[in-house]
Amino acid sequence: MLKSDRLTCYDHLYIGGSWVAPEDGGFLESIDPSTGRPWARVAFGGPGDIDRAVAAARAALNGPWGRMPGHERAALLRKFADLYAQRAADLAVLETTDSGRALRESRADIGGHTYGYHWWASLADKHSGRTIPFDDSVHAFTTRVPVGVVGAITPWNVPLMAAAWKLGPALAAGCTVVLKPAEQTPVTSLELGKLFDEAGFPPGVVNIVPGYGKDGAGERLVTHPGVDKIAFTGEGATAKVILRAGADTMKRFTFELGGKSPHIIFADADLEQALNAATNSAWTLCGQSCALGSRVLVQRPIYDQVVAEFARRAAQVRVGPPLDEATHMGPQAHEEQLAKTLSYIDIGRADGAELVTGGGRLSGGVHGDGYFVQPTVFANVSNEMRIAREEIFGPVAALIPFDDEEQAIAIANDTAYGLTAGLWTQDIGRGHRVSSRIRAGMVWVNTYRFIRWSTPYGGFKGSGWGRENGIEALDSYLETRTTVVSTTGRFPNAYAN
Repeated sequence: MLKSDRLTCYDHLYIGGSWVAPEDGGFLESIDPSTGRPWARVAFGGPGDIDRAVAAARAALNGPWGRMPGHERAALLRKFADLYAQRAADLAVLETTDSGRALRESRADIGGHTYGYHWWASLADKHSGRTIPFDDSVHAFTTRVPVGVVGAITPWNVPLMAAAWKLGPALAAGCTVVLKPAEQTPVTSLELGKLFDEAGFPPGVVNIVPGYGKDGAGERLVTHPGVDKIAFTGEGATAKVILRAGADTMKRFTFELGGKSPHIIFADADLEQALNAATNSAWTLCGQSCALGSRVLVQRPIYDQVVAEFARRAAQVRVGPPLDEATHMGPQAHEEQLAKTLSYIDIGRADGAELVTGGGRLSGGVHGDGYFVQPTVFANVSNEMRIAREEIFGPVAALIPFDDEEQAIAIANDTAYGLTAGLWTQDIGRGHRVSSRIRAGMVWVNTYRFIRWSTPYGGFKGSGWGRENGIEALDSYLETRTTVVSTTGRFPNAYAN
């Protein structure tokens, strides 16, 4: 990293344990979304740079890393985790600058990543196989082996968290990785290269190549015959393109995709706690998370009260420069997302939803030319409206009334997605009944957005394939080999008679 008069410069890619200039890529200016102006210049890789990174990853897999026992990989991961903890505060500032996420959120999130890396380290020597009983003539057993070279493609909203969710299990399993961060927020991913270097990982185990998707580093990573698995977080439409492009090489895939999560509040809920969670999940990360409860389902006896309270709390959200310690919510992460969010607000109005509060861009003063949007609340939303069916990825809450348990479940499941869901009730029986019938990969009862490295996270339906976090995530980076050994050394001649 170099400082110029105007920009912070990241002029090299991290490939094969070295910092190298792009071979066929170039440089991109990364935009600070709180100002709308460039703040960093970043090296971008092209297809040739991906070829170099995959070759380095394959060499490491066939070299020292591939022969390293699990407890030694664990020790390296622990050292990396400790270094990560030491840099967490600096990383939070960089990620806030690059993505616009409020510093208080970045700090809390990134400060916890080290525990996740330590948890993955604890599993690096635990993925054993099993013995299979047969008869006295053979001894059959399985072993778990790394899937190979992993292409990890991360999104722009939470680059470091998404990287941790892929790097942790991949390295614990013994894979090597080529990490391609989103072109909008590449900076903190490159910072990881310094930590892997300092921790002493063999060259090529982790390679970091920012770049574009189509016709660039991303497309080459997906189609490269030397890549065994793609782990992708992002939009469903992009996942389908990746799936088709990678099919010729029979890659493995895990996809963590979008969501339109129902957040159900029953009339018997502890309303204060439910509102705390529901308003937080509407506006945290500036609404830019696939796990947020953007469809708030409210039972009719308390519906008007909840609408009024959403409006009151929206006025309390401090929207401003994300590095300001007082700021609750920063800007949208990039100009394209700003335009998308504002367009959906217009769609909500046109479809007949009642705009209770918000709905506009904030500019001038502390907001300047940044990509700021007011916390927005729509009431009297039906589940057929586009703002209830399509992922906006902005600070827009759609409040949908319902009458009874059956209707709540029907509305919750009437979606192409199935990532997360939440419900609030003081009836423990209802909590079990409803949660068991919601088609989502993670359901919270009387809490929301509780996600940890040890709890499997992923979706049903259009929300993805496979799981991140939990032991289930480790499984997706491992292949099972079955070995059968004859105890007699004898094999009959089938053609003797």
